[in-house]
Amino acid sequence: MDPNPNPAPDSEADRTFERLVAEGAAVPTEGWDFSWFEGRATEARPSWGYAGSAAGRLARATAALDVQTGGGEVLDFALRTAAPARPVLLAATEGWPPNVIKASALLRPRGVTVVAAPDDAPLPFADDTFDLVLSRHPVQPHWTELARVLRPGGTYFAQHVGPGSVVELVEYFLGPQPGAARGVRHPDRERADAEAAGLEIAELRAERLRMEFHDIAAVVHFLRKVIWMVPGFTVEEYEPRLRALHERIEAEGPFVAHSTRHLFDARKPRD
Repeated sequence: MDPNPNPAPDSEADRTFERLVAEGAAVPTEGWDFSWFEGRATEARPSWGYAGSAAGRLARATAALDVQTGGGEVLDFALRTAAPARPVLLAATEGWPPNVIKASALLRPRGVTVVAAPDDAPLPFADDTFDLVLSRHPVQPHWTELARVLRPGGTYFAQHVGPGSVVELVEYFLGPQPGAARGVRHPDRERADAEAAGLEIAELRAERLRMEFHDIAAVVHFLRKVIWMVPGFTVEEYEPRLRALHERIEAEGPFVAHSTRHLFDARKPRD
């Protein structure tokens, strides 16, 4: 009988796996700052350059709202890029309490009113308030609310996550996901919903982008941060699959997946 029921890892491979998993599990998940992934994971960026384009629109707007701002990082970048031109009225909403705290600390010194608002609740603003509404990766766009708070002639400019995004990683953990490519995030479905809410689509572009995960720590942190990929993900529950993926990355190189993104430029008719 083994006198030590919990022996230490007996190989360098075991120690490496446990160290990387512990590292990925310890990184804070607040906000949408992905700088921690530098050198550990990569994702190609859409050709349209959302943050830079948003900055140009902010420079021309008089009243702007950023919906589901996360930790405020993208809006902060856009405002710094747009300076000194900026809207007179600036607001942002966020539903996750840790992100509300982070966004408030980052954006309020820039004159942005940060409002805690659940993602699925009506927007806490009057009708026809904003001539520009922004959103990067909203959980789900509420088109009737977006149309309501826009002024006639106002614009909703946003980058959405598309259907089947990172499906290769999801299927590695959860198995086949039939119909993922035609899911609720499909741009054609969102176009129809936007038009049903009374918005006109000026531009809609979609791209599929290569992602690479270079170590298992990046996978763990990604699944902890983007919680809807593998709902209920924990290291303990998925330890066997994580270990097998670690060994695969070590032997074959980065795990490759693909993100999907689409750009919306929608406008509220003037009449």
